[in-house]
Amino acid sequence: MKSLKHIHYFLLTLLILTVSSCNYLEYDETSFNRKDDVFSDFNRSKNFLTGIYNYLPTDFNSIDGAMRASASDEAEHVLDLSNIQRFNQGRYSALQPIDNVWGEMYSGIRAANMFLKETEGQEFLEDQFNLDYAQMIEQFNNYAYEARFLRAFFYFELVKRYKNIPLITEVLTTEEAINANQNTFDEVVNFIISECDAIALELPDDYSNFSDVAETGRATKGAALTLKSRMLLYAASPLHNTNNDISIWVDAASAAKSVIDLNVYTLENNYSNVVNNFTSNELIFERRQGNTNDFERRNFPVGYEGGNTGTCPTQNLVDTYEMQSNGLAITDPASGYDPQAPYSGRDPRLQQTIIVNGSNWKGQTVESFIGGANGRPITNATKTGYYLKKYVIEAINLSPTNTTSREHTWVLFRYGEVLLNYAEAMNEAYGPENGAAFGLTALDAVNQVRQRANMPNFPAGLSQSEFRDKLRNERMVELAFEDHRFWDIRRWKIGQQTTNIFQMEITQNNGGMVLFLKKNCWR
Repeated sequence: MKSLKHIHYFLLTLLILTVSSCNYLEYDETSFNRKDDVFSDFNRSKNFLTGIYNYLPTDFNSIDGAMRASASDEAEHVLDLSNIQRFNQGRYSALQPIDNVWGEMYSGIRAANMFLKETEGQEFLEDQFNLDYAQMIEQFNNYAYEARFLRAFFYFELVKRYKNIPLITEVLTTEEAINANQNTFDEVVNFIISECDAIALELPDDYSNFSDVAETGRATKGAALTLKSRMLLYAASPLHNTNNDISIWVDAASAAKSVIDLNVYTLENNYSNVVNNFTSNELIFERRQGNTNDFERRNFPVGYEGGNTGTCPTQNLVDTYEMQSNGLAITDPASGYDPQAPYSGRDPRLQQTIIVNGSNWKGQTVESFIGGANGRPITNATKTGYYLKKYVIEAINLSPTNTTSREHTWVLFRYGEVLLNYAEAMNEAYGPENGAAFGLTALDAVNQVRQRANMPNFPAGLSQSEFRDKLRNERMVELAFEDHRFWDIRRWKIGQQTTNIFQMEITQNNGGMVLFLKKNCWR
């Protein structure tokens, strides 16, 4: 109980600090106009709303230069002293938090609450604007639903970390923040679900019919329904659904099916195009980053100009990729896996996600073996035998005389996740091959994802437990480095199964033959 009290007081203190430090919201963030000036002007109101989108998270180097994947069995960070290692070593607490988004998310919530309060009932004179007045009003009326979506998203980010949190829908004074009470997990979940239901009725499928046709990246009906899908999936999972209430799984399946039934989204033909691609038909919602090369500087392999290494995929992750010809795990004697040709004949997503020894990267063959151009004992060479490829833009140049940058797009929701959410919820509610009232079975949904990857379908006749295990493996593969595995481990309560981390020790003998030896290493 003592630790719970510490957490309660710590979070309330942060909430008070968040409120007291948000006086800048009395002003437009770029021009320092007064609040009344901001919300009496259409363009300034629009800019204020756009600023709320800036609170959306990414996992580009989000924890001391590391991806959150390095606090799971997906990856190991190259630096032993990075704060991400405190997760792996258990050196964190309510008073020494890591991944502390409390202030950021409540700042976003306060901004959304202020926008909703100040723009309610706001009217503009028609002769103030050059653009078509009816179209302007249509846009403005939509902004409240966007703000409500963003607020619900921020609450999801909070509740998945902290569970019981203050649920605030008004702009608080410092005194009110001092007296704020925590709401229960169920109360926050119900709020997010009810908000998603309400705003999904109002948000458009896309913005092609608005006057600002060039605008993308704004909240849509699909984004609201996908947030509902993910929130219900988390609520239905063992971490929170301790009695395994099947009705919550049914609700989660229904929410995912509502996204599928929009018939707005399709899977990319090429898996390599699912990230850093804001024009993708698979993309539902994203966070944009302007031109930068910071992610590449931290993750290009050592041995390439400007490369420093960072998030190193583990052998654990590599082992999850099945054989392409038969869909069997590499541990199955019938799979055809060759330990001395470990990347041959594997699921194509392996080399679309991970740079392995022998990969071609920027026109050169990667040598991650010991003594190779990109291997130990070079300082900061990969710990695991692998380098990160997903999200890293190969075309960026880090040469001091010709440095380039590119826009990055962090996927928050995409259609591939929706299909996997649906498959998981349907399996837990009905089993792998019962479509119930929804028609589409769990097996049908996951096989769509498999077919896009050019992998064999899941076999028919799997038990619920067998399907669950295979689907969890599929999520680890399909959603690698998209900030799912860290949270999946927690909601499934499988942490004890993920503590042994493996690397591939790669050597070259006198004859030039490269040899592979899987080794247990950290944690």
